[in-house]
Amino acid sequence: MQYIEQNYKILEKRMIEQMETSLNYGRDLIDTEVDAGSLNFVIKPIVKSFYKYWSDKDAKVGTLEQIRVTLDSAKEFIQNGDGSKDNFNKIINRNFPTYLKNDQTYIQCKEKHHNYKRLEEVTKKCFITQVEESILFLNVNEDVKDYNELSRAAFSSKEKAYQALKRQLDYNDEGISIVESDENILKVPLGRNIILKVLRMGFEMTKEKLIEELDEIFN
Repeated sequence: MQYIEQNYKILEKRMIEQMETSLNYGRDLIDTEVDAGSLNFVIKPIVKSFYKYWSDKDAKVGTLEQIRVTLDSAKEFIQNGDGSKDNFNKIINRNFPTYLKNDQTYIQCKEKHHNYKRLEEVTKKCFITQVEESILFLNVNEDVKDYNELSRAAFSSKEKAYQALKRQLDYNDEGISIVESDENILKVPLGRNIILKVLRMGFEMTKEKLIEELDEIFN
Protein backbone atom coordinates (compact mmCIF):
# COMPACT_ATOMS: atom_id res chain seq x y z
CA MET A 1 0.00 0.00 0.00
CA GLN A 2 2.23 2.72 -1.37
CA TYR A 3 -0.27 5.48 -0.60
CA ILE A 4 0.20 4.89 3.15
CA GLU A 5 3.93 5.57 2.91
CA GLN A 6 3.28 8.63 0.75
CA ASN A 7 0.77 10.03 3.21
CA TYR A 8 3.07 9.19 6.12
CA LYS A 9 5.84 11.34 4.64
CA ILE A 10 3.47 14.24 3.91
CA LEU A 11 2.03 14.15 7.43
CA GLU A 12 5.43 13.74 9.07
CA LYS A 13 6.77 16.78 7.20
CA ARG A 14 3.75 18.83 8.27
CA MET A 15 4.06 17.82 11.94
CA ILE A 16 7.77 18.67 12.00
CA GLU A 17 7.02 22.09 10.49
CA GLN A 18 4.42 22.70 13.20
CA MET A 19 6.94 21.70 15.86
CA GLU A 20 9.53 24.14 14.50
CA THR A 21 6.95 26.95 14.40
CA SER A 22 5.95 26.36 18.04
CA LEU A 23 9.55 26.19 19.24
CA ASN A 24 10.37 29.41 17.40
CA TYR A 25 7.42 31.13 19.09
CA GLY A 26 8.75 29.95 22.45
CA ARG A 27 12.30 31.19 21.82
CA ASP A 28 11.08 34.63 20.77
CA LEU A 29 8.64 34.88 23.67
CA ILE A 30 11.14 33.86 26.34
CA ASP A 31 13.56 36.54 25.13
CA THR A 32 10.84 39.19 25.21
CA GLU A 33 9.36 38.17 28.56
CA VAL A 34 12.67 37.76 30.40
CA ASP A 35 14.04 41.06 29.11
CA ALA A 36 10.84 42.91 29.99
CA GLY A 37 10.30 41.25 33.37
CA SER A 38 11.47 41.97 36.89
CA LEU A 39 13.94 39.09 37.23
CA ASN A 40 17.30 40.20 38.54
CA PHE A 41 20.49 40.08 36.49
CA VAL A 42 21.57 36.76 38.06
CA ILE A 43 18.35 34.85 37.38
CA LYS A 44 17.70 36.18 33.85
CA PRO A 45 20.54 34.30 32.12
CA ILE A 46 19.70 31.12 34.04
CA VAL A 47 16.08 31.16 32.82
CA LYS A 48 17.16 31.96 29.26
CA SER A 49 19.80 29.26 29.26
CA PHE A 50 17.36 26.68 30.59
CA TYR A 51 14.77 27.49 27.94
CA LYS A 52 17.32 27.57 25.11
CA TYR A 53 18.71 24.17 26.09
CA TRP A 54 15.23 22.76 26.54
CA SER A 55 13.94 23.98 23.16
CA ASP A 56 17.10 23.12 21.21
CA LYS A 57 17.67 19.69 22.76
CA ASP A 58 15.02 18.04 24.91
CA ALA A 59 11.91 19.54 23.31
CA LYS A 60 12.99 18.94 19.73
CA VAL A 61 14.20 15.39 20.29
CA GLY A 62 11.19 14.49 22.41
CA THR A 63 8.64 15.94 19.99
CA LEU A 64 10.23 14.17 17.04
CA GLU A 65 9.88 10.90 18.95
CA GLN A 66 6.22 11.70 19.69
CA ILE A 67 5.63 12.30 15.98
CA ARG A 68 7.27 8.98 15.12
CA VAL A 69 5.31 6.93 17.66
CA THR A 70 2.02 8.60 16.67
CA LEU A 71 2.45 7.92 12.95
CA ASP A 72 3.82 4.41 13.51
CA SER A 73 0.86 3.56 15.75
CA ALA A 74 -1.56 4.75 13.08
CA LYS A 75 0.28 2.81 10.35
CA GLU A 76 0.34 -0.37 12.45
CA PHE A 77 -3.41 -0.15 13.04
CA ILE A 78 -4.08 0.15 9.31
CA GLN A 79 -1.63 -2.49 8.16
CA ASN A 80 -2.34 -5.33 10.58
CA GLY A 81 -5.86 -5.71 9.20
CA ASP A 82 -7.66 -5.71 12.54
CA GLY A 83 -9.80 -2.60 12.69
CA SER A 84 -11.43 -3.43 16.01
CA LYS A 85 -11.60 -1.13 19.02
CA ASP A 86 -9.75 -3.74 21.08
CA ASN A 87 -6.85 -3.73 18.65
CA PHE A 88 -6.76 0.07 18.64
CA ASN A 89 -6.66 0.13 22.44
CA LYS A 90 -3.83 -2.45 22.50
CA ILE A 91 -1.74 -0.30 20.15
CA ILE A 92 -2.46 2.82 22.21
CA ASN A 93 -1.61 1.17 25.53
CA ARG A 94 1.59 -0.35 24.19
CA ASN A 95 2.88 2.87 22.63
CA PHE A 96 1.60 5.49 25.06
CA PRO A 97 4.48 5.11 27.57
CA THR A 98 6.92 6.18 24.81
CA TYR A 99 4.71 9.13 23.88
CA LEU A 100 4.34 10.13 27.52
CA LYS A 101 8.01 10.08 28.45
CA ASN A 102 8.71 12.45 25.53
CA ASP A 103 5.91 14.90 26.33
CA GLN A 104 7.58 18.19 27.22
CA THR A 105 4.94 19.54 29.58
CA TYR A 106 4.66 16.22 31.39
CA ILE A 107 8.37 15.56 31.95
CA GLN A 108 8.91 18.98 33.49
CA CYS A 109 6.39 18.15 36.25
CA LYS A 110 6.74 16.39 39.61
CA GLU A 111 5.43 12.83 39.83
CA LYS A 112 4.34 13.26 43.45
CA HIS A 113 2.23 16.35 42.76
CA HIS A 114 -1.51 15.82 43.24
CA ASN A 115 -2.27 16.99 39.67
CA TYR A 116 0.29 14.70 38.02
CA LYS A 117 -2.18 11.88 37.32
CA ARG A 118 -4.67 14.32 35.77
CA LEU A 119 -1.96 15.56 33.46
CA GLU A 120 -1.12 12.00 32.43
CA GLU A 121 -4.77 11.29 31.62
CA VAL A 122 -5.09 14.39 29.44
CA THR A 123 -1.84 13.54 27.66
CA LYS A 124 -3.22 10.09 26.83
CA LYS A 125 -6.41 11.61 25.41
CA CYS A 126 -4.28 13.88 23.26
CA PHE A 127 -2.26 10.89 21.99
CA ILE A 128 -5.44 8.98 21.15
CA THR A 129 -6.86 11.86 19.10
CA GLN A 130 -3.58 12.29 17.24
CA VAL A 131 -3.46 8.60 16.33
CA GLU A 132 -7.12 8.61 15.27
CA GLU A 133 -6.60 11.58 12.97
CA SER A 134 -3.35 10.14 11.61
CA ILE A 135 -5.30 7.00 10.65
CA LEU A 136 -7.69 9.18 8.65
CA PHE A 137 -4.82 10.84 6.82
CA LEU A 138 -2.84 7.66 6.15
CA ASN A 139 -5.95 5.91 4.81
CA VAL A 140 -6.46 8.43 1.98
CA ASN A 141 -6.03 6.41 -1.23
CA GLU A 142 -5.83 9.29 -3.68
CA ASP A 143 -3.12 11.01 -5.69
CA VAL A 144 -2.28 13.87 -3.34
CA LYS A 145 0.83 16.03 -3.61
CA ASP A 146 0.91 17.98 -0.35
CA TYR A 147 -0.69 18.42 3.07
CA ASN A 148 -3.44 20.73 1.82
CA GLU A 149 -4.64 18.19 -0.73
CA LEU A 150 -4.34 15.42 1.86
CA SER A 151 -6.47 17.40 4.32
CA ARG A 152 -9.21 18.04 1.80
CA ALA A 153 -9.25 14.34 0.93
CA ALA A 154 -9.31 13.23 4.58
CA PHE A 155 -12.12 15.56 5.66
CA SER A 156 -15.27 16.07 3.63
CA SER A 157 -15.75 19.61 4.94
CA LYS A 158 -13.98 22.45 6.70
CA GLU A 159 -16.29 21.99 9.69
CA LYS A 160 -15.20 18.38 10.19
CA ALA A 161 -11.55 19.38 9.91
CA TYR A 162 -12.12 22.18 12.42
CA GLN A 163 -13.80 19.87 14.92
CA ALA A 164 -10.88 17.44 14.68
CA LEU A 165 -8.40 20.27 15.23
CA LYS A 166 -10.46 21.71 18.07
CA ARG A 167 -10.46 18.38 19.88
CA GLN A 168 -6.66 18.29 19.91
CA LEU A 169 -6.37 21.96 20.87
CA ASP A 170 -8.83 21.52 23.74
CA TYR A 171 -6.76 18.70 25.24
CA ASN A 172 -3.59 20.75 24.94
CA ASP A 173 -5.36 23.68 26.56
CA GLU A 174 -6.56 21.44 29.38
CA GLY A 175 -3.03 20.17 30.02
CA ILE A 176 -1.61 23.69 30.23
CA SER A 177 -4.48 24.75 32.50
CA ILE A 178 -3.64 21.93 34.93
CA VAL A 179 -0.07 23.23 35.22
CA GLU A 180 -1.27 26.83 35.50
CA SER A 181 -3.60 25.90 38.37
CA ASP A 182 -0.57 25.18 40.58
CA GLU A 183 2.87 26.15 39.31
CA ASN A 184 4.48 24.09 42.09
CA ILE A 185 3.93 21.06 39.86
CA LEU A 186 6.91 22.25 37.77
CA LYS A 187 10.34 20.85 38.51
CA VAL A 188 12.12 24.04 37.41
CA PRO A 189 13.13 26.08 40.48
CA LEU A 190 13.37 29.53 38.86
CA GLY A 191 11.20 31.67 36.60
CA ARG A 192 8.14 29.43 36.77
CA ASN A 193 5.71 32.28 36.17
CA ILE A 194 7.56 33.38 33.02
CA ILE A 195 7.85 29.81 31.70
CA LEU A 196 4.11 29.31 32.25
CA LYS A 197 3.32 32.61 30.56
CA VAL A 198 5.45 31.65 27.55
CA LEU A 199 3.81 28.20 27.44
CA ARG A 200 0.35 29.77 27.36
CA MET A 201 1.22 32.52 24.87
CA GLY A 202 3.03 30.07 22.60
CA PHE A 203 0.01 27.77 22.62
CA GLU A 204 -2.38 30.62 21.78
CA MET A 205 -0.15 31.77 18.90
CA THR A 206 0.12 28.22 17.56
CA LYS A 207 -3.65 27.76 17.88
CA GLU A 208 -4.34 30.97 15.95
CA LYS A 209 -1.93 29.96 13.18
CA LEU A 210 -3.43 26.48 12.82
CA ILE A 211 -6.95 27.90 12.50
CA GLU A 212 -5.75 30.43 9.92
CA GLU A 213 -4.09 27.64 7.94
CA LEU A 214 -7.31 25.63 8.07
CA ASP A 215 -9.14 28.57 6.51
CA GLU A 216 -6.55 28.69 3.73
CA ILE A 217 -6.79 24.96 3.06
CA PHE A 218 -10.59 24.91 2.70
CA ASN A 219 -11.19 28.30 1.07
